[in-house]
Amino acid sequence: MRAELAGLGRELAAETGAHLAAAGFFFDTDPARAWAHAVAARRRAARLGVVRETAGLAAYRAGMYAEALSELRTARRMTGSNVHLPVMADSERGLGRPERALELAHSPEGRTLDRNSKIELLIVESGARSDLGEHDAAVVVLQVPELDTPANSPTLARLRFAYSEALNRAAREREAEAWRERAMDSDRDGTAALYAPVDEDEIIDLEDDEAGDDETAGEAVLAGSADLQSADDADEDDDDADDEDDDVQDSDADGVQNSDQDDAADDEEDHQEDGDDLNRNVVRHVKENVITTENPSSGGAQFTDAEVTGPTSASPTGPAPLPKFEFDAKGDA
Repeated sequence: MRAELAGLGRELAAETGAHLAAAGFFFDTDPARAWAHAVAARRRAARLGVVRETAGLAAYRAGMYAEALSELRTARRMTGSNVHLPVMADSERGLGRPERALELAHSPEGRTLDRNSKIELLIVESGARSDLGEHDAAVVVLQVPELDTPANSPTLARLRFAYSEALNRAAREREAEAWRERAMDSDRDGTAALYAPVDEDEIIDLEDDEAGDDETAGEAVLAGSADLQSADDADEDDDDADDEDDDVQDSDADGVQNSDQDDAADDEEDHQEDGDDLNRNVVRHVKENVITTENPSSGGAQFTDAEVTGPTSASPTGPAPLPKFEFDAKGDA
């Protein structure tokens, strides 16, 4: 990222880099805000591949699959890299086009990917097969040598988890449970961002219990009706005395309610201001810590190691972890 941003003027590079880093900061916690920062960076430097790449990943994480495809296709034309092909294929699935996802999975570009990216592409292909109702084929797709190796990694954990999901859809529940446990064991630190799915087929029948409860409740009502009648007679005398107290309390309550409404409005305003402050503070922090001294020979800005690290991949079980921006300010801000 440094090399691309260094070609911009110092101020423009600072603003663009800050928005890119802020987008990375909000990828996991606030995808909509990450997308807003990516769009802000795109307005300033739309011809940089890293900018379009970040916009595509932010759109994907926010569930904006059409925008993700558009941005990642543009980034691929600019950079010549196919590293985000799994994300593009999964975006096709998100748009309800599993056939196109399969086309990308079997494209010549897919054969150029590294080992981890190929596995991620297989996971997307398996999901596309399931989308088409080809559940047995979805299982076979993932039966690769890496599946049953003793090694562990986030990519292998996602592979095993996707395999358990495919087995479950193929009505092989016992095998699915075994592989799910193995996937979880492969990701004890949570790096692979796995999650345990809810069993949609589990339905609890409460009709019998409710019928029994109704009978018991009816008996209780009949038994207690006499007591309630006598209690009501006694309460009437108390109600007359309470009415006078209620009139006084109502007037006090009106004042308290108005005060509570004012407090709620103030709290909402404070919450919005806190969000805006966080947004500004992230950008300010990045601008102050990412930019170092200006390079006198090139006239451009010199950056510290604010690089995008790690491959990005897609998974039909949910958004895969995206690259994070790491800051290491080694010079004077």
